[in-house]
Amino acid sequence: MKNITKTIFILTCVSLSLCLAQKPTLQPTDLVTVPTAGLIPKGSYIAKFYLFQGGGLLGGISVGISDRFMIGVSYGGAQIIGNQNINWHNQPGVEIRYRFIEESLKFPGVLVGFTSQGFGEYIDTLKRYETKAKGFYAVASKNYEFLGNLGLHAGINYNPIEREAGDSDPSFFVGIDKNLNSEISVVAEYDAALNDNTTNEISLGKGKGYLNAGIRWSVVENIHLEVDFNNILLNRNQMKYMNRELKISFIESF
Repeated sequence: MKNITKTIFILTCVSLSLCLAQKPTLQPTDLVTVPTAGLIPKGSYIAKFYLFQGGGLLGGISVGISDRFMIGVSYGGAQIIGNQNINWHNQPGVEIRYRFIEESLKFPGVLVGFTSQGFGEYIDTLKRYETKAKGFYAVASKNYEFLGNLGLHAGINYNPIEREAGDSDPSFFVGIDKNLNSEISVVAEYDAALNDNTTNEISLGKGKGYLNAGIRWSVVENIHLEVDFNNILLNRNQMKYMNRELKISFIESF
């Protein structure tokens, strides 16, 4: 009888562990530059500020309209910090996200969206950002319990806007986020950037794609600081060092 009880107890523990191993959790909305299938809760807003090379600053705010729908706007420019003439972005960026499929124990969450906001300086002569916006995209995300939360992400995108160089191929991206403890997490992503890999002189990319990584610190529950290391593969002409950038985000409910 004791052996049967022990067996039932062990099987119950194993079953609970397997269930917890794939329990859906709240996803971050972005990794470094690529989106995830995560959304902020209904009735909440998130404000983000990016400090990038050349004294650049990009600010944005997104609002959770429903548990599946989120919208956002952003604006910024290069050389804001410093004593040079400010190079403002050509126009504000907009983003719309809708999560078609909620994450379950077996299947990932699936989200579709559009964003016109790229990263880095806006180059007026080329009518594009240094790192192009994702444009229309679809992304799937899945969480696992592995020494803390482990999130896996993969998506495809097509940008019909920044096509002045004649390179508007569809592209793809993958990424990961991992909690190290209750405050610290790491993120990493690879953006193939197939729409910026031509060999003509207008293209900025070399065809390697963009490998980015970052470390996030939840200072308090609703304030997060992040240090990012962008373009680790040096996928840009005449670039010798990767970019080191700072991101600050604040989330709150109405």
